[in-house]
Amino acid sequence: MARDRSGMFSFRSLRYIIFIFSIFSFILFFTWCHFYGQCYYPHQLLLAQQKPNNNNQPIINLLSYPLAWNRLAFSELPPPRILKIALFVKKWPQRSHAGGLERHALTLHLGLAKRGHELHVFTTSSSSEDSSLTKYELTNLYFHLSKPTPGGYLEQASVWEQFQAQNSTGRPFDVVHTESVGLRYTRSRCVRNLAVSWHGIAYETIHSDIIQELLRSPEEPQAKALTERAMKVVEEVKFFPNYAHHVATSDHAGDILKRVYMIPEERVHIILNGVDQEVFKPDISKAKQFKQKHNIPDSKSLIIGLASRLVKDKGHPLMFEALKHITSENSTFQENIMVLVAGDGPWAARYRDLGPNIMVLGPLEQAELTCFYNAIDIFLNPTLRAQGLDHTLLEAMLSGKPVMATRLASIVGSVIVSKEMGYTFSPTVNSLKKAIYEICDGGREVLEKKGKVALQRGLKFFTATKMVAAYERLFHCISDRNNRNNLCQYQLPSN
Repeated sequence: MARDRSGMFSFRSLRYIIFIFSIFSFILFFTWCHFYGQCYYPHQLLLAQQKPNNNNQPIINLLSYPLAWNRLAFSELPPPRILKIALFVKKWPQRSHAGGLERHALTLHLGLAKRGHELHVFTTSSSSEDSSLTKYELTNLYFHLSKPTPGGYLEQASVWEQFQAQNSTGRPFDVVHTESVGLRYTRSRCVRNLAVSWHGIAYETIHSDIIQELLRSPEEPQAKALTERAMKVVEEVKFFPNYAHHVATSDHAGDILKRVYMIPEERVHIILNGVDQEVFKPDISKAKQFKQKHNIPDSKSLIIGLASRLVKDKGHPLMFEALKHITSENSTFQENIMVLVAGDGPWAARYRDLGPNIMVLGPLEQAELTCFYNAIDIFLNPTLRAQGLDHTLLEAMLSGKPVMATRLASIVGSVIVSKEMGYTFSPTVNSLKKAIYEICDGGREVLEKKGKVALQRGLKFFTATKMVAAYERLFHCISDRNNRNNLCQYQLPSN
């Protein structure tokens, strides 16, 4: 090769060597890909963080998994290790009376206790309900009660004292879980092995505030919620990093936590809500019993069901106006369609005034609710709350029913992902009316087909078993701080 006067290789020669080496490496890379099928491009390296095994099945780091953990299949065998888990929740509900957050805590942690884990629940005391806490036939479920604040929340000083006392008894907690701000950020920043589940964040709620303002009647005063909510988002962005790990209960919330709240991706995990598939399932006999009990005539061509608190933010002003328009302009609707409304609240009396085909059932116990879902042809949720995953939609899907709901990000991103399983509408009277007329025109046969698709998606993503298995693996991963047992690793199945 040509040398310069100093006896060294020339710069041109060096560039030539680098070019030849690059071409050789490029050929070698694609030859390896062709014969062994083990090419990893930059975007794939996020999922294939270790070399594939002999079966070409890449190993991923679960903490960096970008999708909902409900998509993954975890072992149903007994857990590799029994965990000692602390739960902070402002209220531990009775079985039949639970809001979304409390119902999630109930379903998840009873499931973990049944898997053998030691559960310590730090919650508020209520003299009328404390007796119900002792009825569980589980020797590994413990309750630590404290008086609530005037607002009904956990009194942080006393509950933290209880936690520290229990944490120093026997062995320390393997993992700490808080439902929303049950444990406030002033305390959570001291706990490394902690996960918080968010069932609604302020950024999502801005959409709800916009809808409420658009639906506000001229005589109602303008709410200050929109301007106040923006500052609430700023506050959350500031204090959310004080929680070690974040569980988003919808795909949309997970995206917001990463992109808007700027929480590192390896600290945000998406685990969709799940409901008890042994309770909510198709059952023709329960449908017949429910119809007989409530004198629902078989002559009705379709039965539409609603179930929630009958209040403003659940969308009942919108639903009421839509039904009012339809019943006044369409006599066939009154003759052929039955609307069952389960729940109680200010709009109950208004619904009753619409006509005999609108039946208000009042609040239903869980056993009756399962019969209710089986008796209807489609479940309709007109909610205006743009955060979290409403359990009623999941319960209806697992009961084999198609669903209709407001076109909100969490719903269309995680639940009603196609027209094959249901319908969505914008939060306006005209859009809701159009959707109701569409299901009436399609008839029961169309709804039955959609119900089958909804059931399959429900069984794939929204069962309590799926949810419990995902949380259990996350908790094992968090407790395995040094990854000694590879519990943060997951082997993807081969295609």
